[in-house]
Amino acid sequence: MINFNGEIISETALRISKDNRAFKYGDAIFETIRVLNTKVVFMEDHYFRLMASMRMLRMKIPMSFTLEFLQDEILKVINELPTSQNYRVRLSVYRKDGGLYKPTSNQIDYLIEANGFNPTQKTSYKIDLYKDFYNYSGLLSTIKTTNRMLNTLSAIFADENDLDNCILLNERKGVVEAINGNVFVIKDGIIKTPALTEGCIKGIVRKKVIEILEKHPDYSIEETTISPFELQKADEIFITNAIAGIQSVTNYRKKIFTSEITQKIKSSLNLLTITG
Repeated sequence: MINFNGEIISETALRISKDNRAFKYGDAIFETIRVLNTKVVFMEDHYFRLMASMRMLRMKIPMSFTLEFLQDEILKVINELPTSQNYRVRLSVYRKDGGLYKPTSNQIDYLIEANGFNPTQKTSYKIDLYKDFYNYSGLLSTIKTTNRMLNTLSAIFADENDLDNCILLNERKGVVEAINGNVFVIKDGIIKTPALTEGCIKGIVRKKVIEILEKHPDYSIEETTISPFELQKADEIFITNAIAGIQSVTNYRKKIFTSEITQKIKSSLNLLTITG
């Protein structure tokens, strides 16, 4: 079952027209959200990111789109699903049908889909660079639009080369993010992550990890430019997203990483996920 504009319907009942703007132009944004039992994890952060993205893309925000309303809309779908401890939810928002590049309206439709999942972490996790195309820096790259061709191509590349993930680079050949999350690099107790000006997504878990590290007496966090050379020299690397939380990287080319600090950060994040 899915939630289309507040109505719970079967997946087969959904009909997308030939004028759907998400399909034709990628004129859509989305949030991927974890629900733990009936708790929508970090809902406030997802909500404010969604509102900021809609404003930036000049979508008209309905008066009904309060935090409480959207949370209830998510739980309406969850209540229709088989019982699970963890759910993966995707909330998509797109402009209503019509127009060419110029839309006929800035009014929106929304779609919420969900499924239960078992959160598992890989003990071996290999990454490499994806260099065929660049993730261009700029504010538009920080928004989770449905235009994800670069992620699709890099995921195909990873599969063809027996990799678990790839690191995307910007036009200056700086590290931006992974296919499905933000990147953190640890060296001598200093933890770095690409600045938003590098073109990375404003990840919710990225934000939470930065908040954890800013309060931690033993580590320092830097939002900065990271070169691919620094990946090779790192002590640890980890990737964050809303569903997996923190995933340790074990291998980058011939380099093998430890995960001692990563595991401590992961414990702090897990506690925040339950109590925050």
